[in-house]
Amino acid sequence: MLYLWGEEGCGKSHLLASMVEEAREAGFDAVHFSCAADSRFETESRFVAVDDVENLDDAGQVSLFHLYNRLKEGGGMLLASGKRPPSGMDIRPELSTRLGWGLVYQVHALTDEDKRCALRAHSRSRGFEIPQEVVEYLMHHVRRDLPTLMRMLDALDEYSMETRRSVTIPLLKEIIHLQEKDK
Repeated sequence: MLYLWGEEGCGKSHLLASMVEEAREAGFDAVHFSCAADSRFETESRFVAVDDVENLDDAGQVSLFHLYNRLKEGGGMLLASGKRPPSGMDIRPELSTRLGWGLVYQVHALTDEDKRCALRAHSRSRGFEIPQEVVEYLMHHVRRDLPTLMRMLDALDEYSMETRRSVTIPLLKEIIHLQEKDK
């Protein structure tokens, strides 16, 4: 059991999705649930990630409790996340206890400088160097959570290749305008 907690946008969902992907690449049948109030956990997978536990209604909490017990008895792995630690959530006490039995880690949001470094590293992994002025424009004109910044960087890279234009602020402005128009 692994439980991650932290504020919205700090990277919990990204970490869970990455762990599920790694498990699949290692040959495990792994699933990832993003919780809504009415979520139920009917799965035979032995590697399960459950995101946003605080969203579960009472029946969903009971379902997660039973999933936890099944995975524990069968040697499976449960990864879960929420905005607060298990003991600080308004959930069924027996579920709170189970979620707190394993490893519990707080995930801290990145600083703005960390986000800038992550954007530069991500652009290099995609095969280009992002100009510093484009990074700064992103940081000041787009939501500053890392998933949004990364999606914008990916969209910018794809649009740059489609249009055969360099990554510049005017190109980024076009992407932002296109995305606002699609909403």
